[in-house]
Amino acid sequence: MFIAGFPAGSWGTNCYVVATGKGTECIVVDPGQDAASGVEQVVAENRLKPVAVLLTHGHIDHMWSVTPVAGAYDATAWIHPRDRHLLSDPMAGISRESAAMLLGGRHEFVEPDDVAELADGQALELAGLTFTVDHTPGHTAGSVTFRTPYGAAAGQAEISEVMFAGDLLFKGSIGRTDLPGGDHPTMLRTLASKVLPLADDVVVLPGHGEQTSIGRERATNPYLLDLLESDGDGTPPVRRGL
Repeated sequence: MFIAGFPAGSWGTNCYVVATGKGTECIVVDPGQDAASGVEQVVAENRLKPVAVLLTHGHIDHMWSVTPVAGAYDATAWIHPRDRHLLSDPMAGISRESAAMLLGGRHEFVEPDDVAELADGQALELAGLTFTVDHTPGHTAGSVTFRTPYGAAAGQAEISEVMFAGDLLFKGSIGRTDLPGGDHPTMLRTLASKVLPLADDVVVLPGHGEQTSIGRERATNPYLLDLLESDGDGTPPVRRGL
């Protein structure tokens, strides 16, 4: 599998280009601010053809370039219906401070010409790859993750899947829930039902920061540790002893 990732824009949002190999069709995950040029470079250097743009959620730092990228390659943009309104009105999903800063310049957002909606448990067959869609609300109402089989890499331990996690799970942390559409109890339920059951060898490619794994986060992430101590239901853990 070919995966190229790079941080884009002032938020440092990770954009990923994914394919079965060089010289094939590919998909683009989360083309954020100023990501179009980076996508163009990866595509040209590796002789790729984007056929779809996958959005983990509708926040502006993840979808800023979705329309120009999808339009440049005649690709379909995929998003969960609960976040679809953010494609044309991304200011509805950010803080007042961020909105004020962005509105100082003139930015107009419109939906790509071809938009398709995602559903929980859906299997997407794109560019020779299969992506399992998990609806993972909490950061936004329409947040999703995409998991795809990876298999054994030469000389390395087997990796069963790669998960494009958006702003659900980070190395040592989780996505914020204080923006419009966010909800912390929902986030905890999502982590308990969608993250904790995954295998330890699943590699997590987050929307910001370094890659990690489910095993590492299960062992070290304070939010997941609290859930494990509370039997995974999001209730406060029972403190035993003094």
